[in-house]
Amino acid sequence: MGMPITVDIVTAPDSAPVDAVFAYFEAVDRRFSTYKNDSEIAAINDGSLAEAGYSDEMREVLGLAEMTKRQTDGFFDVRRPDGALDPSGIVKGWAIANAAALVARSGFDDFFIEAGGDVQSSGKNAAGKQWSVGIRNPFNDTEIIKIVHPRGGGVATSGSYVRGQHIYNPHAAGEPITDVVSLTVIASGILEADRFATAAFAMGKDGIFFIEQTPGLEGYQVDANGRATLTTGFTAYCAP
Repeated sequence: MGMPITVDIVTAPDSAPVDAVFAYFEAVDRRFSTYKNDSEIAAINDGSLAEAGYSDEMREVLGLAEMTKRQTDGFFDVRRPDGALDPSGIVKGWAIANAAALVARSGFDDFFIEAGGDVQSSGKNAAGKQWSVGIRNPFNDTEIIKIVHPRGGGVATSGSYVRGQHIYNPHAAGEPITDVVSLTVIASGILEADRFATAAFAMGKDGIFFIEQTPGLEGYQVDANGRATLTTGFTAYCAP
């Protein structure tokens, strides 16, 4: 998927459940990658696949994208300025959520799945403690500025400090976001955290207020001047 992925299943007797998760991620990549000429999303964008031929997975993801667009006043939009579809902003969280469900169905309660900085945890780690997630300093990637304990929830970070400018304001002719460099969202699950982190980042400095006003979400934003702003309930996740 073009990103590092970590899977930790505490009581797995062998590598089989971990292998199943990676096989699932590989299948997602084959279908949704905008970098593979033979992916389903590539076929949609080059016009060789009509809507009638979309897979169930593609329909689900595009439906979630459309719902998120409505919920965020259009700040989440998988259609690029050139008209091409790029569902990357929602596929990662969706895939992690599905991978977590796969692990849970296999009978495991204590696990941690991370892809490209987005995390879904469940239960406790091998030491019997709450899983912890570090938020990197966007100006110094060797430094952790906050440690949160999602307690079975999802944590997603959107930003420009790793991949450069890749999230744009769809209401401002696709202008890049320059006043915010990092926005972390905690939610009950990774799909909610991921899709709203992407949308809120596209709002610039107003994004943290959107997170504050949306039930079930907490956030931590770092602006271009290094100033942090957090929602009122965020600190509850900072204590073990």
